[in-house]
Amino acid sequence: MMPRTVDEILQHADELAARFESYERNPDDELDAGVVALLRTAVAERSEAERHVFEAIRKARESGMPWSAIGSFVGTSGEAARQRYANKVA
Repeated sequence: MMPRTVDEILQHADELAARFESYERNPDDELDAGVVALLRTAVAERSEAERHVFEAIRKARESGMPWSAIGSFVGTSGEAARQRYANKVA
């Protein structure tokens, strides 16, 4: 099941990042070390990006930006943005 709330998304991203951080290559695995490094970096960047989005939305709300405008920036309706982020930025 994919995470839905901001906290679930951040927790999931952190869990994935931790898995990649503790990954030890097994010679029996035929994984490309370069690809694993790319994935590790991408997961860490996604986790950081989610934190940036959350902080930006909090600041936007503090400055009085309406949910409709925030929704357009995050690619949803204002109502969807409010439902997803409102209880996290209060």
